[in-house]
Order: sequence, then structure tokens, then C-alpha cells
Amino acid sequence: MMAGAVSAPKPMARRSDRWSWNVLPFFAILLCLVLIAVLAPLVSPADPNSQNLLARLKPPGFQSRGITYLLGTDELGRDVFSRLIYGARISLLVAFASVILSGIFGSVLGMVAAFYRGWVETIIMRIVDIVLSVPAILLAIITVAVMGASLTNVVIVLALTRWPRYARVAYGQTLSVANMPYVRLSRFMGAGWFRLLRRHILPNIAGGLIVVATLEFGLMVLFEAGLSFLGLGVQPPTASWGAMLSTGRNYVGTAWWIATFPGLALFLLVLSINLIGDNVRDRLDPRGR
Repeated sequence: MMAGAVSAPKPMARRSDRWSWNVLPFFAILLCLVLIAVLAPLVSPADPNSQNLLARLKPPGFQSRGITYLLGTDELGRDVFSRLIYGARISLLVAFASVILSGIFGSVLGMVAAFYRGWVETIIMRIVDIVLSVPAILLAIITVAVMGASLTNVVIVLALTRWPRYARVAYGQTLSVANMPYVRLSRFMGAGWFRLLRRHILPNIAGGLIVVATLEFGLMVLFEAGLSFLGLGVQPPTASWGAMLSTGRNYVGTAWWIATFPGLALFLLVLSINLIGDNVRDRLDPRGR
């Protein structure tokens, strides 16, 4: 008889597939910001571009012409609260559009590179390596400076600088899925490349791509704010959080609210997106836990 009994290994604790309660407040914050951005014309108390030089640099709670400026006014007498609301539209619109464009473009190229291999794979993946070797924000600044500053150009530039992230993920996961028996059998039976990618490969790699998209969303918000801060994003008088931060830094000592509230909104939005993205990653990509 053995001197001691060998105890059976205890099963590892299984993580819950439900959303973490810790992320729910941030999900509520994100939902509120999205609703405010969508309903901006209805919830905004004033025209974000309406100037009132007699009410410039007034503190939060100031009243003039029957309007209560909840968050004060800026250097041109514009309502900071209204500009904050419309600035949320710009941040979310740019982030959403650039994530969609870069996600589609990068995912397709990554799948094509992994599916065809050979010279197609070599060319696509070398381009991916080259783009990723340059800091994204630097590449975005240079490209916007060449193309010109506008809302459309900002979306295009951000998409062009971030698509390699999706391409690399799609490439690696497609290589794994393409070697599965059912995929090889479908290919042997004459299924075309489009059908294989759409029916067999894309559904199996979509989870990883969604994880990348959720994490990239917050980064796109920061990039848009950074470009607008430097004067390379949306142009005045269009409200943008980055532009509000840029002008507000000149009045930090006398009108702190101009830069404080856009900075706080930007912080809460990016923090909420990142925490939700981490939760999505834990649910859709168990290997990343």
C-alpha cells in the first residue's frame, strides 16, 4: 500500500461568462455619451457656434439672454456645455467610421494573405510590417498635413494607419483555421475562395477581430483629439474636444472650465471604452485572459 494517498486535482475555477459588474457603470457612461451625441440637437441648450462676446469667459452657472451656461462660456462667449455635446458627436463619429474602415480593409487583406500565400502573402505582410514600424500618431500627423485637415481626411488617415492591426490578427487566425479538415475538404470539393472566406474562415476569426476593434475604438478617440489639438483635425468653428483643450490651455489660470470639462469627458469616454474592451476580450478570446 502506498504511504500516502494522492489527492485528486481540484478543478480550476471557471470564469463566469457574464459581464463583470465592475464594468456596468462604465457601460452606462458610454451609453449616456452615445445617446447625448445622437440626440445633440434635442439636448443642447444653445447653438454651439453662437458667439456672445459680452458673456465671454463666464464661469459655470452664468445666465445671459435667458440662457443658463451650465459649464460656463469660452473665449468667444460660446456655451461650453453645448460644444461639449457636439464635440462628442465628432469623437464618436470619427472613431466609429475609422474602426469600421480599417477593420474591413485590414481583415480582408489579412485573410487574403493567409489564404493565397506565396508572393501575395509576402507583399501584404511586408506592407503591414512597414506601416507598423512607424508610430501611428506620427504617420497620421504627416498624412493629414499632406492631405489637408478635414473630418473626412481624419477618418481616412486613421483608417490607413490602423488597418495593419486587423491584418495581422486576421492573417494569424486564418492560417490556423485554413488548415482545419472541414476547410480543406471544402476546398477539395471545389469551393471558391470567396465562399471559403465568408462561410468558414470569417465566422471563426470574427471574435478576435471584434476584440481588436473594441480596443482600437478608444485609441481612435484619442488620435482624433490629438489631431484636433494640433489643429490638424476638424476645423473651427466645428466643436471638437481636442480643439477645446487646445484653446482652453491658454485660459487655465482664468477660465479653467474651458479645458477641464472636455478633458474630463475625454478621460471618461476612453476609460469606459477600454474597460468594456477588456471585458469583451475576456469573453471572446479566452486565450487572452
